[in-house]
Amino acid sequence: MKMSDQELYQEFIIELFKNPLNYGSISDADYKAEMYNTACGDRIVIYIRVKDGIIVDAKHDGMGCAISQASASLFTEHIRGKTLEETKKLGKDDVLKLLKLDLSRNPTRMRCALLPLDAFRKAVKAPESGK
Repeated sequence: MKMSDQELYQEFIIELFKNPLNYGSISDADYKAEMYNTACGDRIVIYIRVKDGIIVDAKHDGMGCAISQASASLFTEHIRGKTLEETKKLGKDDVLKLLKLDLSRNPTRMRCALLPLDAFRKAVKAPESGK
């Protein structure tokens, strides 16, 4: 029996939850912020190190559901090597593209998915873009 793309991607999310990318902290981070999802108790801390305007390291820690943890892994991976200014323009749709999950009918899970973006915006004091 062949798995659907959605089922394969759900397995990928679970794998990222079990073996997250960029998990840990940066002791001398240039930017750091913590966000909570009060609806479910998820917590994400984002750490960013910048050199010459480029994000040279990004890590996350915290705890929560598979979606918030996978989103943090994919988000920190995505922003490495990009300029701080270009990452400040990232929005909701950008994060959802990384996750490849349709969360439009599940506002609670949407909040989980966007927690790393919210922590990043708080850390670098980026305005909410609404994109």
